[in-house]
Amino acid sequence: MALIDEMEKQLRPPEDTVEPYPAKYITLASGEKMLVRQISREECGIVLEAVRPLMTVEKDFYDIVASRIYSEVLGYMRYRVKDEYVFLGTINGEIVGIVNGRLVTPELGMSYHTIAIRQGLRIGAQLFAAKMEYHFDILGQEEVLVVAESPNGFKRWMIEYELESRPEVWHELGGVPTFVLTRELWEKHKAEKSTGRRPVPDELLAANIPPHLSASYAQKS
Repeated sequence: MALIDEMEKQLRPPEDTVEPYPAKYITLASGEKMLVRQISREECGIVLEAVRPLMTVEKDFYDIVASRIYSEVLGYMRYRVKDEYVFLGTINGEIVGIVNGRLVTPELGMSYHTIAIRQGLRIGAQLFAAKMEYHFDILGQEEVLVVAESPNGFKRWMIEYELESRPEVWHELGGVPTFVLTRELWEKHKAEKSTGRRPVPDELLAANIPPHLSASYAQKS
């Protein structure tokens, strides 16, 4: 066992001490309040359950996005990705969206994926803005590398945020052309894109922890 423990130490990437994301809540168009918060490794199991049924949904490339975010969350849970974070969007504890990314350097961040489980409330857009808020306003980074794997993602991120094209830079996700959100562009768009309030009332936190799947979603899986 001691030998295995020593080998495991060699396999895990070093982890920097990084400021956590302060939870907030967003009042959606439906009037519902969505809690946005960073999760721990111990909570990853339920996130994997939420993502798994979407790995076979071809509409809007959910299959590839879900498959990749599944592997990324699993990599985070197993200590195989350096400085990764995972945020959940929940309504009354129900998981309605997931975003993740990681820190590359103190100045540079990398967006991985954004996936909305409940449609029609711009949940994905709100969660994407939350992770950009994390990179720029909480961590003080200067640029975030972003790619899109669906036309909808391209419209939401590249067009709406006016991202800069950086085809000479390779994102970790592979061959999809890389774009960059700069601090200047974030400052230009954040008043419109980034919403929410802090601190989160205790009763709202209690209603959302622990997270769970909706009854209908769980039946589909």
